[in-house]
Amino acid sequence: MSTPDYPYVEGGYTLYSNELCPYAQRALRAFDAANVEHKVEQIDLKNKPSWYHLVNPQLKVPALRTPDGTILIESLVIAEFIADEFPESNLLSSNATERAQLRLFIELFGTRFNPLVYRLLMTADVDEQEKHTQALLGGLEDISKELERQSKRKSGKGGPFWYGKWGYAEITLSSFVGLLVPLARFRSFAVPETDAFAAFNNWRHAILQAPEFTKFKPDDNTINDAYKKFVADV
Repeated sequence: MSTPDYPYVEGGYTLYSNELCPYAQRALRAFDAANVEHKVEQIDLKNKPSWYHLVNPQLKVPALRTPDGTILIESLVIAEFIADEFPESNLLSSNATERAQLRLFIELFGTRFNPLVYRLLMTADVDEQEKHTQALLGGLEDISKELERQSKRKSGKGGPFWYGKWGYAEITLSSFVGLLVPLARFRSFAVPETDAFAAFNNWRHAILQAPEFTKFKPDDNTINDAYKKFVADV
């Protein structure tokens, strides 16, 4: 059902998304993991619908309309809402320490990986590219260390996923692991297959093979075409 203002499902969940947006994929994977019925409204980010400002004045995706009409924005907020709204899905641990450790890992990834991917793509200067490459490798090494530590905790269950099986860490971070595709294409970047990156590579390979990942992953050519706009020297 819809109204003259903007489309939504009456009494249900409506997710405003874009299949190429790694942030929107967080919400899609959260709904999928929680096995919650929802309607997806695809938003063309190059030609946003005239009504979309009524959903999200920032004109970003994802946005979520809940059954009571509340609008939520920001991908991590939406993913955590789904986890909390449907506790039977066990997306988040009930243990406060385990939740804190997971939040710290998500924060680590968000500061030491995500922004550096875009900086490396958007930099044309060779010296700057090398600086960002080394910073990214340093971030990946720290991420790998944390994955190794987690695998030895009781909640890690030996890995390779954060909780031993596909879960909240992968729901919120796997789409950004997919950004290694345009990095390889446009910057010839590859994660070294060395001990320092072993835990990250094990986690990454497990993600790439997981059906929960591939279900929402665009093909590599589509990803590369989408990210070409960020590349400074193409």
